[in-house]
Amino acid sequence: MPEYAPLALPENPRLAQNITHFARALRKAGLPIGPGRVIDAVRAVEAAGFTEKRDFYWTLHACFVNRPEHRAVFAQVFRLYWRDPRYLEHMMSMMLPAIRGVQEERSAQAAEKRAAEALLDGNQPELPEPEPEKEGEETLIEVDASLTMSAEEKLKTLDFEQMSTEEIARAKRMLARLTLPVKPIPSRRRQAAVLGPRIDRARTLRAAMRQGGELRDIARAEPRPRWPNLVVLCDISGSMSQYSRMILHFLHAVSNAKGQGWAKVHAFTFGTRLTNVTRHLRQRDVDAALKSAGAEAQDWEGGTRIGACLHAFNRDWSRRVMGQGAVVLLITDGLDRDDPDALAAEMERLHLSSRRLIWLNPLLRWSEFAPKARGIRAMLPHVDSFRAGHSIASLEELAEVISRPDDVGEKARLLARLEE
Repeated sequence: MPEYAPLALPENPRLAQNITHFARALRKAGLPIGPGRVIDAVRAVEAAGFTEKRDFYWTLHACFVNRPEHRAVFAQVFRLYWRDPRYLEHMMSMMLPAIRGVQEERSAQAAEKRAAEALLDGNQPELPEPEPEKEGEETLIEVDASLTMSAEEKLKTLDFEQMSTEEIARAKRMLARLTLPVKPIPSRRRQAAVLGPRIDRARTLRAAMRQGGELRDIARAEPRPRWPNLVVLCDISGSMSQYSRMILHFLHAVSNAKGQGWAKVHAFTFGTRLTNVTRHLRQRDVDAALKSAGAEAQDWEGGTRIGACLHAFNRDWSRRVMGQGAVVLLITDGLDRDDPDALAAEMERLHLSSRRLIWLNPLLRWSEFAPKARGIRAMLPHVDSFRAGHSIASLEELAEVISRPDDVGEKARLLARLEE
């Protein structure tokens, strides 16, 4: 254990107190911060000075953040605690939509609700007292039906990006119970069946030869079912980080569940490069599995090169994992700045190699979503189904339609908008 020499502090160390409270809020928001890091942060600020906000931000960032997934939480807590003079009203308005004036009419940004929840330290804002009714006015009875839906049902429809720390933990437990069953694929190979649709001539003749050539019974056969592979290509760039973590939790459950029908589950992550994380997801412990997968993939919350990563998959992995009629899940928002023609060519090749290609896009959570980005326009014609992938409910819908060859999701509607 390192030993710290006595630290000279002023008589009224307000900055040190604020750093301590800031670290406490970060810890409540999910960052692993102990007393040692708080002392390091105070010393670092003393050495770096407190003249530039940018320097102060990155000094505390270097002391408190050591994982890519903690950057968004740190940024939101820092903004609310240090940079926003009316941060308490912002937090109260996020936790209680009835309070207006400061919070704009918009959805909370990434990790913003977690930051507000951590800074409020569990205190819930009080509802404003209703104004007394005036005499002579009719009494208006309003029925609040917000509690008629169970907490679990509300959580199913909540966007992964807007979940608090507690909601994320509950959602992960729900994802661990989800299944992704698939129907078997009939094959040309046959197996014995008492009431099979076809006559098994070879078994019938062998049985007759054992009876001296007398034909007594006719053996029958049916197609032997085989199970397809599931290949998952998951975008882990900055805009997809929260969604990809939750979907990887879901894929871990699918990889380790028995009896769902998949022959093998192959998982790949991509941002600026392609990474095979299949063996990591086979670990029984989900935390250990995702930790090792994160260590393997070095491009978490980085840029996006969808075309280049799909080219690497088609070149190096397609023949290895796409046999036996594999079903491909592509999880990405499609926001790519590379050459759209090259991206379209790689998508076409991936589509031709797969039995079904299903694209999950979190941007479909918006009712006014339109395929305006050139990456989306290049990819959309080459998928079999285009569906949302932003909540537990959307993954449950995927489980219901993954074996339906006629399901196209939102593809037809959006293709029609492309032609307008």
